[in-house]
Amino acid sequence: MLLEARELSVSFGGIKAVDSISFAVEPGEIFTIIGPNGAGKTTIFNLVSRIYNPTGGEIVFDGRPITRVPPQAIARMGIARTFQNIELFDHASVIDNLLVGCHIRSRTNLLADMLFLPVVQRQEETFRRKVEEIIEFLELEHHREATIGSLAYGIRKVVEIGRALALEPKLLLLDEPSSGLNPEETDDMVHWIRDIRDDLGVTIIMVEHDMSLVRRVSDRVLAMESGRIIALGAPDAVVSDPQVVRAYLGD
Repeated sequence: MLLEARELSVSFGGIKAVDSISFAVEPGEIFTIIGPNGAGKTTIFNLVSRIYNPTGGEIVFDGRPITRVPPQAIARMGIARTFQNIELFDHASVIDNLLVGCHIRSRTNLLADMLFLPVVQRQEETFRRKVEEIIEFLELEHHREATIGSLAYGIRKVVEIGRALALEPKLLLLDEPSSGLNPEETDDMVHWIRDIRDDLGVTIIMVEHDMSLVRRVSDRVLAMESGRIIALGAPDAVVSDPQVVRAYLGD
């Protein structure tokens, strides 16, 4: 397994946001977490990316416990993330935003960077080649030099995914990738998610509300309510499960 959550729990002020949840994600899988607002979906992302510390349980990534690994070390281990609310530098170009994702692999020091020594120049060339590969992969060629603030929302979503890919992750966490997208842009997002897994070999865990997208790309789906698992399995089976329907629509 690439990622395992074992009896994972976290509480805030006595309220259990995640309550003894266990699941495992296989390499190369697209694993989706669904549930109504407040179910604990994004909290799981915050636990995996180490923004939150669990109050119980364990997280294992690529065979290594990461429950107490500091947040700044997570990206170096091979976990990248996007956010529901886009977190990009609005006044910087697409290229510059993607280059930010490469910094985690920098092997130079401040003095070398200030003097722009040959080792720094070679590293910069490597990073720029990587960014150009991502731009080509995500079909962002026409927006290469555009500032983020000038781009349509759907394009910015793709750029944020590109920045995450610049970290060369083994595991990509996508937090509501279709949020704010129109139907055509959602179709494009289906394409990107599949290609990231199939062409780049990146395992994906996704939090998503759009059930059409969930059905089209997911290998397995985990449904949550009030911090607990209520269903886990194939997309169609989980989406039509009576407990899941009740969680979304009520009795």
